[in-house]
Parts: sequence; C-alpha cells; structure tokens
Amino acid sequence: MPALEGHTYDAVIVGGGHNGLVAAAYLARAGRSVLVLERLEHTGGAAISSRPFAGVDARLSRYSYLVSLLPKKIVRDLGLTFRVRKRTISSYTPVERDGQPTGLLVGGGERRTREAFERLTGGKHEYEAWQRFYGMTGRVAERVFPTLTEPLPTQDELRHRVDDEEAWRALFEEPIGVTVEDRFADDLVRGVVLTDALIGTFADAHDPSLKQNRCFLYHVIGGGTGDWDVPVGGMGALTDALAAAARDAGAVLATGHEVVRIATDGRMAEVAFRTAEREGTVAARHVLVNASPQALADLTGDEPPAPAEGAQLKVNMLLKRLPRLRDSSVDPRAAFSGTFHIAEGYEQLAAAYTQAAAGELPAAPPSEIYCHSLTDPTILGPELVEQGYQTLTLFGLHTPARLFEGDNDAVREELLMSTLAQLDAQLAEPLADCLAVDAEGRPCIEAKTPLDLERDLRLPGGNIFHRDLSWPYVQEGAGRWGVETRHGNVLLCGAGAVRGGGVSGVPGHNAAMVVLEGAGSITGAS
Repeated sequence: MPALEGHTYDAVIVGGGHNGLVAAAYLARAGRSVLVLERLEHTGGAAISSRPFAGVDARLSRYSYLVSLLPKKIVRDLGLTFRVRKRTISSYTPVERDGQPTGLLVGGGERRTREAFERLTGGKHEYEAWQRFYGMTGRVAERVFPTLTEPLPTQDELRHRVDDEEAWRALFEEPIGVTVEDRFADDLVRGVVLTDALIGTFADAHDPSLKQNRCFLYHVIGGGTGDWDVPVGGMGALTDALAAAARDAGAVLATGHEVVRIATDGRMAEVAFRTAEREGTVAARHVLVNASPQALADLTGDEPPAPAEGAQLKVNMLLKRLPRLRDSSVDPRAAFSGTFHIAEGYEQLAAAYTQAAAGELPAAPPSEIYCHSLTDPTILGPELVEQGYQTLTLFGLHTPARLFEGDNDAVREELLMSTLAQLDAQLAEPLADCLAVDAEGRPCIEAKTPLDLERDLRLPGGNIFHRDLSWPYVQEGAGRWGVETRHGNVLLCGAGAVRGGGVSGVPGHNAAMVVLEGAGSITGAS
C-alpha cells in the first residue's frame, strides 16, 4: 500500500463496516478521492462471514445475519453482485394447548397459514385480524421505506405521506402494546406480533418512550414489504461486494489502521491513526465516521451521548441434523426455515422483561432461531451439505448488558443453558444430540453476550443499533440527512445516525449525499 500521508483526501472514512463501504463506493464513483481507515485486519464490521468452528467448513453470518433494510437502490447504484433469497416460511411458534404440543406456522401460502391459525385459535378472528394488521403495515412500508434515502421529511410530511390516521396512531403515537391488545386476542399470536418490537431493544410493550414502536417500525418497513431475506453466501458476501465496488472505483482501503483523533475547523480536518508499527496523520476535506456516537465523541473531544445498552444473546450453532419436534405435524425443515419463536408468548415476554428489569435473568428466556442453510446451503461445504448438516442462529431477547457485569462468563453459561432448555422443551430429542463437533471434538456452539459484542465490535454496551432507534423524520440537530454533526465537515455514517440500525447502508448513502450536495453535484449517485 502506498504511503497515506502527504495527500489531502476529499473524504476519509473512519471504519470499514458496511455503511462506511457504501459511502466510500458512492464517493469514489463520483470521482472523489477516498481513504477508508479500518482498525481490524478486515473490512465488514459486524456484517461478515466467518468460520468460527475449528476445522469445519461452515461460513456463518457471525453477527448480523438477515437483510431487510438494504434498499435495492444502493445495490443498483453501486452495481453490486449480491443476492438475497426469500424464506418461504415466515415463522413457527410452538406451544402446548390442552396438554398437547401444537404451534402456529405462518407462511407456505395463504390457505396453509389460515388453516394453521384456525387450528390454534379455534376460529377465524385471529387470522382475519392478522391480515388486516399486516395489510396496514405493508401500506406504511410502501410509503415510508423510500424516504430513507431521501432528505429527512418533517413529522408532518411523513404523516401526510403515510396518509392513514389509524396506522399513524397505532405505530407512531400509542405504545405498540395497545395496538396488539386491541387487535388480537390469542396470547401466542400477540407474542409473535410483539417480537419485532423487541429485537435488540429492551422495553415493555407499553413503554411510554415508544422505543419499542420505533424498533417495530424498522422491522416491518424493510424493502417496502417488511420481508427479512437471507444473504446468498452469508453476510460477508455483501461487504465483500461493497469493498470491491469501492476499490474498483478508486477508494483506498487501509485495514489495521485505527483512528485515534479527529481535529477539524469545520472546513479541513486532520485524522490521526496508528498501526501495529507506527502512527500517522492524513488531511481530509470531509470525515465520515462509521462508528458509534460514543466513538465519534471520543475522536472529536465532544461531550459523549448518554450510555447505550444492548439486550441480546447471540448464539451460533452447527448441527449434524435438525432435531425432531414434539409437534409432529410440522416438518422441522419448515419450522426452522423461518423464524422459530421460543418462549415468546405475550405474557412470557412481559414476564421476561419484568424479571430482567429487576436485575434477574429471565426464568424462561425468550429467543428466536433461524436456519440459514435451509435457504442458502452455499454457506456449508459440499461434504457437510451431503451429510445433512445445518446451521442454527439464535437471537435471545430481554438480556440487558447490566445482567452480565458481575461475571460475564458465568452468566453467559447460565443463560445459554437456560435458553437451550427452553428450546429442548419443544423438541422430541435433546439439541445436544444433534450438535456437530469441531476438529478438536468440541460442540459447534458459541454464545455472545452484549459485553462480548462490545469487546469484539466496539458496540456501545453491546447495542446492535449503537443507541435507541430514531423516528425516520426530522430530529432536533439532525440536519438535512440525519448524519450531520456540529462539525461542518464531520458526518456520522454509522448505525447511530438518524435512520440507522440494521444492515441497510442507508447512513452511508446519506452521508455520501451530504458530501456530494455540498460540492454542488451528485454525479454517479443516481
């Protein structure tokens, strides 16, 4: 790599996660000189594929794992060779009713879903309510999602665009718990609906802050449909494609370069970095920070924002085979190909929140599980595919970082055992009997707490969104695009930007638009 010093770059991007790479590709394609400084030895941030189990040919989406919020516009603009596959099943939620194992399978066609609702609930009301509710959220998605890559609308402008007062009240004004309880009667159905409000968000259904509503909104507007798709080749396929697009357009990607300071007068900036061998500085007209708001404050010397806190357990597994279910009416391949909900009835979720808020691990930890290899077997080596191996990704809810501060290792193990026990209660055979082993004979399972994610990825408090998600309209001090800071030439292009969170590329796109608008041109950013 040529020496970085001695150049004045149009843009220096701090952090080579997916948002930083999106910004780099847009700016380089528009003819700007771009340098990406990434502290790790690889780009991709949390959106990577890796082989976590020794000697096993399985490339897992280790941290981020599904795609919903990535606009097709970004894929198209940057010419990315990246594909997703849709899951034919939306979800399966096991439950015991009248002493018998049963469950709710959503997907596989309208008739199959309707019959599943009727078998579970004994009537037509819940399915009809489900259709009406998700018809409403689908209309909101069609109208709101395109605004994410436009300048921020005002609240009134977005409300006018939604053009549905009932939907606006249900999603933007009242706690989502009110809507769920008004529209649905069955505890299990209520819980399935609520889970989208709790991914990475520690909140009660009736939290007056409405942070659960904001989480729910982002989970149902993705792609204008709310579909959550599987990245072909794993999440690393996306960030590899983004890195290639940025390099091909002329951006310089410098891994192993940790930024330690940003000094700016609002017009020119000096970015200081260090490597394993040396320290250096580069000059930039703009600096785009693909890191958390806390990291941005540390780099610029500004007052840091309020501490963030994550609230999830992430578990990766490789199985020799899918386990059999107690509910023998459902094929495990169907049950695990969508979102497999565990201990996520409405009252169970409320109890888990109450226990965690009181400083205790939930007695029945709620979680959801995905088998990506059913949709995309390319993440497994040919021999594993032939032998019937499958991946499982588990995402646990209501486990805030504060619970792990005393002894992270011990609490992680206790929570993992309790979470797997909840899954085992729905299986006809122990999950342990199905786990593969690595080259050293160890079970292929790894668990990450919020504190682990903070350590590995520098997520503040282990929060996967960097901070609470924001409404997708103008916020105080947010600027025209939601990425501006108090420094005129320093932009926040990470998940903590307004309309950040998830694997979207939206903050990266929007930060690039600020730079290009400031130059009076958005050439190459169609």
